[in-house]
Amino acid sequence: MTTTILPPLRRFIPLTAVASAVLALSACGSGGSHSFNFDEASLALAKQQVAASQIGLPTSGATVTSTETPTAASGAQPPASVRANISIAPVDPGAPAIKMGLLLPKEWNGKVVMVGGGGYNGVMPSLYTYPAAPASQGAYPLLNQGYAVFGSDSGHQAGAAGSRDGSFGTNDEAVANFSGAALKKVSDVADVLVTRFYGKKPDKRYFMGGSTGGREALAVAQKWPSDWDGVVAWYPAWNAASLDLQFGRISRAFAQPGAYPSLGQRKLLRQAALEKCDALDGVQDGVVSNVAACNSQFDPATATLNGQPLRCPGGASQEGCLSDAMISALKTYNSEIRFSAPLGSGETQYPGFNVWGSELGEEGSSPLQPTVNLLAMNTTAPASPAPLTAPYWAVFWDQWVRYFVTRDANFDALSLDPQNPGAWSDRINQLTKLQDINSTDLSAFNKRGGKLLMAHGTADVLVSTRATAQYWQRLEQTMGASAVKSFARYYEVPGYGHAASTAFNANWDSLKALDQWVTAGTVPGAQVVSDTAGVPGRTRPLCEYPTWPRYKGSGDVNVADNYSCQTN
Repeated sequence: MTTTILPPLRRFIPLTAVASAVLALSACGSGGSHSFNFDEASLALAKQQVAASQIGLPTSGATVTSTETPTAASGAQPPASVRANISIAPVDPGAPAIKMGLLLPKEWNGKVVMVGGGGYNGVMPSLYTYPAAPASQGAYPLLNQGYAVFGSDSGHQAGAAGSRDGSFGTNDEAVANFSGAALKKVSDVADVLVTRFYGKKPDKRYFMGGSTGGREALAVAQKWPSDWDGVVAWYPAWNAASLDLQFGRISRAFAQPGAYPSLGQRKLLRQAALEKCDALDGVQDGVVSNVAACNSQFDPATATLNGQPLRCPGGASQEGCLSDAMISALKTYNSEIRFSAPLGSGETQYPGFNVWGSELGEEGSSPLQPTVNLLAMNTTAPASPAPLTAPYWAVFWDQWVRYFVTRDANFDALSLDPQNPGAWSDRINQLTKLQDINSTDLSAFNKRGGKLLMAHGTADVLVSTRATAQYWQRLEQTMGASAVKSFARYYEVPGYGHAASTAFNANWDSLKALDQWVTAGTVPGAQVVSDTAGVPGRTRPLCEYPTWPRYKGSGDVNVADNYSCQTN
């Protein structure tokens, strides 16, 4: 579950190592009344250490292993800054270290942003950008605004499978770090180093992330509310272990003989859904905005495309239509998993996905198409062990079962029934307690003055938008709708998939909205989201859940002002 499309690869110029033992600076940060010597601070940064006693959860301390000056490999030059590469040593000598990066601008605005990871993490997230960052801000939206930025691999280093590599799941400390402990450790180390560098503590601390990073955003607000002034959670995989079990159910469905549709068959499904549902929002624009109506009206078993049945004659398998086996698996994808008993986390189900009209992976000329395909159903059917060409969710399930649950690399993940796991129930319940970040009492965060922005594309087929809606509903049930309204907003974006979309690729300046709310008390008013792929430059109102954008019937269909946010 990835978060953002990374900017072009950068090269770095190593700074000259110095033997400075300076661990505290007397200068104030940028914007203060005292002088601040960026070059001296950068030299003093190298080889600094943070004692274990300065970190809120158990570690063996942290060390700055190197410092670098970011420069552009091509294109625009980044603002003057220095990057510190840091290693946080584990308590268990057999556990991997946490690798983190800290980016410090010369012209600091006094604020910091922690960026979340994606999937199983294991790789450093980009420190330059954040989910759905406005293209108008260029490749360095965080540095350009003067933010100090940090992030980590969450406590393990991925192999060739990248964010789908779950092999670290055999080590308890690595699992605990991934499940959330690394967030506190990394945050505390960054706080110490930022304060030393600029000579003052940050004025404001924000967290931004999507998918796993969205789960991490909700985790810091729940577990360490006094540390954070605001968080942005895009498409959050908040109940991650419950989602893994749904992945298993879906994987087993599409692994059945003849159940896995080709790229062409998936495109036919989307076209048929658009033919039925596109105009339900008042305009045909290649996007299903009235998702609830589409989910209630569209059925692939009876749908037509250009007057021809989508279902193959007799339900047999052939190209140019969908077999009964495929339709059955797709309906599994669309429906919830219910557990035979409450999980250790208390969860009893995970909802289905908005499959109809969403991008499941198909042939296309968009430069985003390979990413969309990868994060959806990819090119080969689920298997165990799952090849990296299998659906993202199938690889995720396979890795989770073999390394987190059974800790047997040779175990057949498709043989484990996620609804009746038998001998593995206790282990699964333990993991759900760690990985389902499902507390909806954010009263401490609210009392501190923290602000929460959540957003999710309705066409996400990797993390269910319905699950995010359930989290929001629970939040209102726990705290009361008026209390939630005072510090939080949730928006849904029609047509937007998981981190990328060829239909409607969302851009929204969530950081600006968050910062203005936190620092100036400016409550988010009418927000606008723009598209960079389907129809580049078109805009839509960013509608608060449960509303969606409906065309008013006149005016440019590509302008947000000509839409109103409505409920069904």
